[in-house]
Amino acid sequence: MPHNTRRVSEDIKREISASMRDLGDERLDGGLASVSRCEVSNDLSHCKIYISAHGGEEKTKEIVGVLQGAAGFFKKRINGRIKMRKIPELKFIPDNTLDYYDRITDILDSTKRGGIENVTGD
Repeated sequence: MPHNTRRVSEDIKREISASMRDLGDERLDGGLASVSRCEVSNDLSHCKIYISAHGGEEKTKEIVGVLQGAAGFFKKRINGRIKMRKIPELKFIPDNTLDYYDRITDILDSTKRGGIENVTGD
């Protein structure tokens, strides 16, 4: 990713994260959702925004739907704060990395407990 697109990606990520708090949708209350990463195309015409949320895949999809519906709101905020000729089209994408991390942690924890029980004879 060229330096310019990397910088724009980080700027948009920061602005989307800050604007999510101001959206005023009760489904976003509680800080359950966050922007995990942002990727802007080389021509700066498209931007993929990856959203992670606690509560499982269905909750993440619901939040992504809310955010996609508010894409115009986010574009206005970006336009007011980041100097760009054209604001990219925003596409919100579920990022279920947190769910996978939780599952792996649970598996490792149960393996550790099972391994200790087998060693002690419990």
